[in-house]
Amino acid sequence: MIVLALLGIYLGLAFGLRSYLQLRRTGSTGFRGISGAPWSAAWLGGVLFLVALVGSVAAPLLARFAFDRPVVHGGLGLDLLGAALFAAGTWFLLWSQGAMGRSWRIGVDAREATALVTSGPFAWVRNPIFSAMMLSALGVVALLPNRTALAAFALLVLAIELQVRCVEEPYLERGHGEAYRAYRRRVGRFVPGLGLAPAPRGSV
Repeated sequence: MIVLALLGIYLGLAFGLRSYLQLRRTGSTGFRGISGAPWSAAWLGGVLFLVALVGSVAAPLLARFAFDRPVVHGGLGLDLLGAALFAAGTWFLLWSQGAMGRSWRIGVDAREATALVTSGPFAWVRNPIFSAMMLSALGVVALLPNRTALAAFALLVLAIELQVRCVEEPYLERGHGEAYRAYRRRVGRFVPGLGLAPAPRGSV
């Protein structure tokens, strides 16, 4: 049940505390809901994200009652690796959320204008919050490598890819134009140097 306790702390900090701080600062919790028409790529990204969160919480519960046992037993080394990944992902997530300031939100409202944040962790990767989430989720898999945790991790990665490619990037390009396109060309999507946008045709 240690994993469940860690997830509770993580969700409380990442969503509960952050939403409370955002509400005090801006008068809004930052929640914008699921984007897109039902069954669109954007909508599926939001739904899969919620399913992945539920799966992450279900994984330790199912393991506790022996419905889904770990598929491998890595011992202390894998536990330490998982704890380190989880801690690093949580720290990176909180730092990235703080760096967004008033622009932080969950989901996108196409009518809303937000600042283009390119400093702090956003100088390394364009989506550090999502990078941090995947890192923390990988830590959960290392701590509890059962089928539910593995499936939740896979769904989270798919959900993030859909959200970023179908919602976040088009929204930011519409709102910031060439400033965002230039940012995409110099900063990686999830990992530094990877996922860069191609340079315009004819440029040297």
